[in-house]
Amino acid sequence: MNASAWALGWRTLWRDMRAGELRLLIVAVTLAVAALASVGFFSDRLQGGLQRDALQLLGGDVVIVSDNPPPALFADEARRLGLRSANTLNFPTMARASDAQGAASKLVALKSVEDGYPLRGQVQVSARASAPAEPARGIPAAGEAWVDAPLLEALGIGLGDELLLGDATLRVGRIIAFEPDRGTNFMSFAPRVMIAAGDLKATGLVQPASRISYRLAVAGEDPRALARFKAFAVRQAEAHDVRGVRVESIDSGRPEMHQTLVRAQNFLNLVALLCALLCAVAVALAARGFANEHLDAAAMLRVLGQSQRTIVWAYAIEFTLIGLFASLLGVALGFAVHYAFVWIFSGLVSAALPAAGGWPVLFGLGVGLTLMAAFGLPPVLQLAQVPPLRVIRRDLGGFKPVSILVLAIGMAGFGVLLMVVSRDLTLGGIAVGGFAAAAVCFAVLAWLAVKLLRRLVNESTAPRWLVLATRQISARPAYAVMQVSSLSVGLLALVLLVLLRTDLIGSWQRATPPDAPNRFVINVLPEQAQAFQAALKQAHVERFDWYPMIRGRLVAINGKDVGPEDFADERARRLVDREFNLSNAARPPEHNLIVGGKWTEEERGALSVEEGIAGTLGLKLGDTLRFDIGGVLSEARITSLRKVDWASMRANFFVMYPVAHMPDVPLTYLAAYRAPDMQGFDNALVREFPNITNVDLSATLQQVQSVLGQVIRAVEFLFGFTLAAGLVVLFAAVTATREERAREFAIMRAVGARARTLRQVQSAELAGVGLLAGFLASVVALAVGWALARYVFDFSWNAPLWVPLAGAACGAVLALAAGWWGLREVLRRPVVDTLRRAAQ
Repeated sequence: MNASAWALGWRTLWRDMRAGELRLLIVAVTLAVAALASVGFFSDRLQGGLQRDALQLLGGDVVIVSDNPPPALFADEARRLGLRSANTLNFPTMARASDAQGAASKLVALKSVEDGYPLRGQVQVSARASAPAEPARGIPAAGEAWVDAPLLEALGIGLGDELLLGDATLRVGRIIAFEPDRGTNFMSFAPRVMIAAGDLKATGLVQPASRISYRLAVAGEDPRALARFKAFAVRQAEAHDVRGVRVESIDSGRPEMHQTLVRAQNFLNLVALLCALLCAVAVALAARGFANEHLDAAAMLRVLGQSQRTIVWAYAIEFTLIGLFASLLGVALGFAVHYAFVWIFSGLVSAALPAAGGWPVLFGLGVGLTLMAAFGLPPVLQLAQVPPLRVIRRDLGGFKPVSILVLAIGMAGFGVLLMVVSRDLTLGGIAVGGFAAAAVCFAVLAWLAVKLLRRLVNESTAPRWLVLATRQISARPAYAVMQVSSLSVGLLALVLLVLLRTDLIGSWQRATPPDAPNRFVINVLPEQAQAFQAALKQAHVERFDWYPMIRGRLVAINGKDVGPEDFADERARRLVDREFNLSNAARPPEHNLIVGGKWTEEERGALSVEEGIAGTLGLKLGDTLRFDIGGVLSEARITSLRKVDWASMRANFFVMYPVAHMPDVPLTYLAAYRAPDMQGFDNALVREFPNITNVDLSATLQQVQSVLGQVIRAVEFLFGFTLAAGLVVLFAAVTATREERAREFAIMRAVGARARTLRQVQSAELAGVGLLAGFLASVVALAVGWALARYVFDFSWNAPLWVPLAGAACGAVLALAAGWWGLREVLRRPVVDTLRRAAQ
């Protein structure tokens, strides 16, 4: 027999495909590649869209952002380099309709622009409510305002009507359909009002204490001039005499509107990682079964004169081709599936995404071939070592464990690929490292359980079927360890995803419940406090957050004066360069968690600091901070650290004094509450207290909850891949010892065992294995879930104590179901047929 390796590989591939022996391998590889490729295609298109639209989202090639008017030297330098520039101002204020139109009021995000705006992108406007949007020609004319459509509805006005801003009266001229550089900071959820810079002075809204964001956008076609301007701007921003200035560009500025997508991406990456890990187990089990089935064929090839090298190459060619086929199938399926993600996240992705690149295709093929090489080939290549004598002596050439070196190399390569796809070292490390450690732990505990089982079952008193099941398991401990470990890994992924769905995502939803506050009112004067609270209670608003709001600038830490130049971190510099929102309360807010130190009520000279800002500024318990509060210096010691959930839609503060009253400092009050379902309540409140700023977060809250729903749907959609992979693992693990079981059952039936007894033995064995695997998987899932919650998704984690028991029960049920489906043929096979196969 002189067939070449290529011819032999093609021949065995065709025969095994027709016999269905490669079906499980194809399914496992296809699922893994499809899960990873679908997320890869979506991520690639999303990143391409961000890169394409980054300049528009920034509003220019380089943007100078400051809390005060930027020094003229920036515009002068841009002019000197031949670059274009445009100034914009953004700040919140109240807009209202005229008395003739009902005098309704609404918090708006006012933006003043000058000629040349925008430097990148185009503003889209409509001249009529039902007219299609078209590119704007220039900026609003003098005395004219362009507004978002929701503002017209809120104020009960239309195009051409008057809009009052401070001391100025303007005419509504256009409806804004698209604003390229809007972003999604806190105030951008308020309706936009855009006016020309020449009309800003007439409003009288710009005062020394106004909180205004100044943006100087610079653009040009000369990359070298832009690079020189950026370098100049960075140097000036870091200079001691220029404060409160930061520089944004395409490679440093990241739009906040996509931060939620980053968290969603982590969820999707996690699900894809779990699917790939499960598929690796399934491929290893399927390859082992394939090798067992081909021991006799390999021995016959040796008898017919084929060399070990030819056999090795033949099986390598077969597995490479089948891996390539399954990978291409998975890439095609992943490409189709990623359109579901695009549809699910259509509300978050504002523009049409560009076409995907070739990287997801190459990566999918790499993952599929690595799966086959790392977990499929090692057991199959042992077929070349089967001795020819096996054709007459069936006890020779049995399956041997894969060498630790080969397995370690394969697992290391696959682990590196998973770390790459995770796009997050912490996420990848916890998922890949956790599963690797769990697999070792499962194997050790399963071996101990098998050793203990034989001692616990009393053969003299236990039922006959239980004794036989115990002997079955303990007679082949290696098989039992393999089954328990494989089932445990599969169940670990499923239990972990269920916990993520019910606990992690549930805690995210609880952070913004349907009854979360949707109104934030600031600037309530101390003399208005009682009357304002009375107005809320009269409107049946019984629950509301009520805190003093104190404006203070951090001037010293541990007695040493500090400024922005003392910090290397950009966020730390910005924090020190502006005023903090401070507050005080005798008791800690119920939605804050004390994570360090102790909050002592009415402790003078004490401070409680949010743990995030403490880390940014390098603060610790016992440090003393000095604040300048309206000219009054206040020094206190940090006695506690708080964990604050900034997505809770509640009143939160960086720094709090644990006292009920602070009579010596200037303050106003802040209220957060759920607005009553009363028409005109907001307008009546503003008329009674005209100095307050009423922030309506209804649209924000609705958008946040909508985003959560989209993320959950995407995770649940991809969960289907992982569920399928988990079922493949269960089926592969249960059926891995099918032929061994068939021979053992045939012998027992030949000596008189009844079919009913054998069914009981099989059920007891499967239930025991599933029970142990489910329990172990659930315990490890709690640990991995806690690590993911704490270090990746930043959720609070409360481990349900019932999970191990529920996991054990589910493991037993799933193992029984997989055994019924995969092993039902074993009990039906005629005894003579089984014994004849064993003798051949």
